[in-house]
Amino acid sequence: MGVEGYVVVHNIAKRHNVGTMARSASAFGVSELILVGRRDFNAFGSHGSTSHIRFRHFHSLQDARLFLKEKDCDICGVEITDGAVAVNQHPFKRSTAFLLGNEGTGLSAKECEICDFFVYIPQYGCGTASLNVTVAASIVLHHFGVWAGFSERSRDGNKFIVAEKPVKQGRRSYCSETADSIIEERKSRRESASNAFFDECGNGNSSSNLLDVLFGDVSRAG
Repeated sequence: MGVEGYVVVHNIAKRHNVGTMARSASAFGVSELILVGRRDFNAFGSHGSTSHIRFRHFHSLQDARLFLKEKDCDICGVEITDGAVAVNQHPFKRSTAFLLGNEGTGLSAKECEICDFFVYIPQYGCGTASLNVTVAASIVLHHFGVWAGFSERSRDGNKFIVAEKPVKQGRRSYCSETADSIIEERKSRRESASNAFFDECGNGNSSSNLLDVLFGDVSRAG
């Protein structure tokens, strides 16, 4: 098997950014987009590209890391750190998964811990401190594709040709876990919510707010 690229989505604040990121991932030959934590996302901005890229879900960063290491894959944090290398220097060695930071706070310490190395995107103008996360993803993935020698897609006129057959996905939620693990996740959420109920009961919360805490996210878990 040749070199592969992955994108890890963990702490993206604006869920519609995931759809735009999926569009870039599809354009630049990414094998899978890995969702960590939340399974749901907004496909806005994907322009149908979510049908042409595989999705995989893990509950934790460590689970995602184990999967990627089994694939003999490096994890690259996209962040300006002391040891970060400019992405245009192409410091890649093998299959690589790119972990991009939160739009406001960047990569967390927990996220940095699972990274093998870091790249940053050089800037030449003085008008902004950082790039939009989807723009950053596009630049980094393009550089990786150039380094990896991915074949350029055929064109028809002024557009690239889109594959006729979409990628076959698993569950609607793109979740790779077993049914038992999903049930366990829901049970854990209910227990956490119940604890929150008893902790907050004396603080004047309305019943409607407490119901939101207890059941607000459960309907989207399946």
